[in-house]
Amino acid sequence: KSGILMTASIPAQFHHALAAYAVQPAQVRPVESGLINRTYRVTATDGRDYILQAVNPMFPAEVNLDIDVVTRHLEAAGLLTPRLRQNREGGVYYRGKDTVWRLFDYITGNVHARLQHAVLAGAAGVMLGRVHAALARLDYALRAPKQDVHDTPCHVQHLAQTLERRRDHGSYPRLKRLGEAILEQLQQTPALPDSAGRLVHGDPKISNFIFTGDDREARCMVDFDTLNRMPVYLELGDALRSWCNPAGEDTAEGYFSLDHCRAALAGYARGVGALLTEEEWGAIPAATLTIYLELAARFCADALNEDYFSWDPQRFDSHSEHSKTRARGQFNAAGSLLHHYDQLTDIVRKTAPA
Repeated sequence: KSGILMTASIPAQFHHALAAYAVQPAQVRPVESGLINRTYRVTATDGRDYILQAVNPMFPAEVNLDIDVVTRHLEAAGLLTPRLRQNREGGVYYRGKDTVWRLFDYITGNVHARLQHAVLAGAAGVMLGRVHAALARLDYALRAPKQDVHDTPCHVQHLAQTLERRRDHGSYPRLKRLGEAILEQLQQTPALPDSAGRLVHGDPKISNFIFTGDDREARCMVDFDTLNRMPVYLELGDALRSWCNPAGEDTAEGYFSLDHCRAALAGYARGVGALLTEEEWGAIPAATLTIYLELAARFCADALNEDYFSWDPQRFDSHSEHSKTRARGQFNAAGSLLHHYDQLTDIVRKTAPA
């Protein structure tokens, strides 16, 4: 193990997982950007770079079979995509003592936690549109779809129950006020149409895109654990709530940028072509608002339960404080979107193909 950069965050099973893939590590660097899976960049002794992930137990191991099928399809469609490496036994994941591990080829490029420039939103839009267009041509039944990706009523119920159950939490008074405000706004959000589901990525936040070195184009999407069939406007709402908030998720000062939104939708229209229906385009504003509030509800519940999202001890005093900040940021961004709702609706109308 000479020369390997090791830290306390690298578990003992790490070397067993790499041995299963016949990879000899020269350097290991934890990747701290993800909220769910533990991720490491591994440079092997032969100079090749990989991404090794300890998959969160919320995802069944079979999700990797779905990822393999989908990424093979995207590659065949001409898109760059993270491909799973086969282990010594020919499988696309390795089951350790209590953790499922997987290995990807490393893809170079820039990754952003937030978008300060609208041109990046446009580039992400083109890539998401191309991915959606390619997935529309894949006839495949997912083995492990993530059932509750955007089950808004479920998240509303969870927050309401948490507000009743966690009165003992030290920050309860402030979080109660925030949670009740989120729930009240969700009750006033426009209803969404009952549209058929499409195969989508499931988590198109901006950190799940890799950009070229000059940031002019998105090279690919990553992290396909949330593959699902859902109304496409929910996927777009999730994308816009991430891409169009230049403040990012780790601050309470969230807001909605119309310039980012205009660029994002124009890029998406170029990438996806004529795939979406008029109803799907028209639902984008209400879906974006819904996703902002849904995520605010999830972060608010986690601020009381402290049991779901990861948190940054370098920037925040506690798990609860980090999730509360995220909840407030998403709620403020929703308020900003509401202020510009008519303008957003007009942007969608002008962008949708005739």
